[in-house]
Order: sequence, then structure tokens, then C-alpha cells
Amino acid sequence: MAIITGAGSGIGRASSIKLAARGAKVVLVDYNEKSGQETLDVVKSNGGDGIFVQADVSKSADVQNYVQKALDAYGKIDILFNNAGMMQRFQRFQDVSEEEFSRVIDVNLKGIFLGMKYVLQVMDKQGYGNIVNTASTTAIRAEHSLASYTASKHGVAGLTKAAAIEYVRKGIRINAICPGGVATNMTAAVPQELRESGYVPEEFPNMRIGRFAEPEELAEIVVFLASEASSYMTGSLVLADGGMTL
Repeated sequence: MAIITGAGSGIGRASSIKLAARGAKVVLVDYNEKSGQETLDVVKSNGGDGIFVQADVSKSADVQNYVQKALDAYGKIDILFNNAGMMQRFQRFQDVSEEEFSRVIDVNLKGIFLGMKYVLQVMDKQGYGNIVNTASTTAIRAEHSLASYTASKHGVAGLTKAAAIEYVRKGIRINAICPGGVATNMTAAVPQELRESGYVPEEFPNMRIGRFAEPEELAEIVVFLASEASSYMTGSLVLADGGMTL
């Protein structure tokens, strides 16, 4: 049984479909009810079993609700793919508003913390479990004009490692994926956002492989980390960036 946050699109949708195809019962979580339900429809049309729960992952009550709905439906939580997140606008550090900084941290970092906190309470009692967090290449290096996003993803890396070392002898593994550019709705909106802001960063990531990743390529890594094929991995930050950080 797997919970997937940010299941309505991108890596979350692709991972939901792949996990369900491999026999996992899925609890799909997204802020956008329409897109989350669409993912559930695809899962069910392919013969999978799952439910959808609408949630704002930055709110404790919403996170506790999706965890309880998962337990009510399936009685256990084997896997958490803690994936929900948001981008910030590309802009200079000095121009980032306090409100935007807080929102990015709330969703990208606090949301990961809350998901881990309440799912770990369940997994600790079970004596087993597997958590995969979505970090980013910005978890290991800074990205130009993305100070808030970089800070949030550095935090995800820290939470991943901190939890991994606490639960390493308790049958629970915690790892993170670090994607570079992925072809999603979120990244597709970046050029327009730059035009609207009137500020173009001095440098951009170098896609050395020559293209953005497809969400399905990242989903394969999620499935690997969520399976016994990665049984000796915990606290790992797995880069999948097409050579961006070389």
C-alpha cells in the first residue's frame, strides 16, 4: 500500500500509475481535486486499486487526514512517496517577498516534514516501511535565481538523512530522488514566468543529456527505491539529472 502526494501530475502521477501497475494499492493525494481524480481514473482503468484524498500538505490536519484515510482503507502504510511541491518565481534574492518564501518553505519543506512525521508514527508501530522524498539537484547545489526553492530542497535532503539515521535499525528506509529538469506542467510555465517578471537569470542549468527527463523516467527510480531491489539503501540522495551537476 502506497501513499503518493502530488499525485495529480508529473512525477507523482507517473509514479502512482507505475506503483499501482506493480500491485500496490494507492492513496493519491493532491491539492487539485480534479487532477488527482484524473490520476485515480487512470489507475482504475488499468485495473489498479486506490482512493483520492484532497489535501494541502502544508497543513497538519490535512496530512493527518490522508494518513488516517489510508489506514481506514487499507490498514497499513508500506510506502510513502512524499512528492508534493511547488516552484518559486525566478528572481533575485533581494526581490523575494517574505510571503513567497514562507509559502515555498511551507509546501516544499514543511509538507515533507509533516508527511514523514505522521507516516513514521505508523511505520514505527508496524516495524517496517519505506519513504521516498522528492528533493532536487538544488538539494546539493544552489540554482541561480531560486533561493527559496534551493533552501527548501536543501532542507528536504537534511530531513531525509536525519530520519534515515534515526530509523536505520527499525526496518524503515528513507531515501530521496534529486531530479534535474523534468518535462512537467510546472517546468513548462517557467519561460512565461520569466517574460512576465522581466528578469532573466544570468545562467541556466545545462541539460548535458540534451533534453528534459520524462516523468516516467523518474517514476522508475521511485519504484526502485520503494522496492526491495534497493534494500541496502537508506539516506541516499539519488541524482537523476541528465548530467546537469557534472
